[in-house]
Parts: sequence; structure tokens; C-alpha cells
Amino acid sequence: MMQETKRIVLAEDHAILREGLKMLLSTDSSLEVVGEARDGMEAVRLVKSLKPDLVIMDLSMPVLDGVGATIEIKKISPSTKILVLTVHKTEERILNALESGADGYVLKDATHSELTLAIRDVFLGKGYVGSSIPQRVVEGYMEGAKSTKSRTSWETLTQREREIFTMIAKGNKNKEIADCLSISIKTVEKHRANLMRKLDLHSASSITLFAMEKGLTQNGASSED
Repeated sequence: MMQETKRIVLAEDHAILREGLKMLLSTDSSLEVVGEARDGMEAVRLVKSLKPDLVIMDLSMPVLDGVGATIEIKKISPSTKILVLTVHKTEERILNALESGADGYVLKDATHSELTLAIRDVFLGKGYVGSSIPQRVVEGYMEGAKSTKSRTSWETLTQREREIFTMIAKGNKNKEIADCLSISIKTVEKHRANLMRKLDLHSASSITLFAMEKGLTQNGASSED
């Protein structure tokens, strides 16, 4: 039985690095580079049209950076794996990339064999973080991910989002909420959009129903707090 060829898009703004990476990958007959992007926005467009199995993603790119591109790609093609390949090794950069949806993170000083291993592990759904990245960063990310998964959707709301949620559920309009909390209507709209996304609600009536089910309209707080 023939091994299925995995289709790859390279997102890297330096042409010479793209060429070098393409040559390395060509030594593996199970991998095929089907597209090359010079910036994050182009990577998003290629994924939308080609639906590749993997994007090898640089972080520092023009127009749209690697983190932004990763977020957009995961929206339009959740099954597409993303392996970050970058020079950045600060904890902030690593965590931002992983939290945005990247399936693996490798530094550009990695060997060919480590890159091959990273690609294999990502396809197996195991994820991969480069061997030269401090273990404390990996452990911190894993612990944070575990904690987030264990929280209910209500618990992911900020205190301000909870306040606004309760006021919406009680029938207050955006302007009334803004006046009461001494914030702008635009800020209310932003919080409202965020809380509705987190709770997967799509109308004011669905907010009211959710609030009634959780008993949130009685005293503005949930027993889950």
C-alpha cells in the first residue's frame, strides 16, 4: 500500500530560506510542497484554496505575522496542521504561537533530522516543541492548557464581561450599560461580542435564556463563581 503524500505550504518571507527548506523536504517522497507564501495573508489565501495538510510557518512576516496567520488558518481549515519554524525563542513568543493554535514549534537552528521528527509528530497529533526550548516553557503551557480545558465557558469570562452579561440579561441596552459603568458604547459592544463568542451565544434572547438557566439574573452572580 502506497504511503499518502502530505501536502505542505511554506510561509516564509525570505526566498532563499524557502528554497532551502523546499530542497530539504524534497528528499522525503511522502512530502510535497504545494504552495509558497511570502507573508501571512498570502499563507491564509493559499490554505483557503489548497487545503494543505501542513503549513510550516515563520513568525516574523509582513502584512500579517505568523501568529495572526495561524489564528486565521485554524478558523478556515482546522484540520491543517501548523508547525512554527522561527528564530524566536523567548517564552512569550513560544506561548503566543502555541496558544494561537500552532501544533509544533521548532527553531531555525534545528537539524534536518529534528525537523523531520517534528513534522512526523505533528502529523501523528502528538505536537512538538523543539529540543532546545526550555522545559519550563513547555510545562507552563501544558499546565495552562489543562487549566483552561477544565473551566466552564462562564468561568472564562472576565469580571467586566460578567457584569455586562448580567445587565444585558436584565434587558439593559448598550447605552444604558455604558452610562451605568462609565465606559463608552464601543467598549460595551466589544465586551458583548467577546462574551457571546466565549459562551457561543448569538442573540440577546439567548443571553437571557442562559442567564435564567444559571440563575444569573437573581443577584448578578453565579453559584459557579
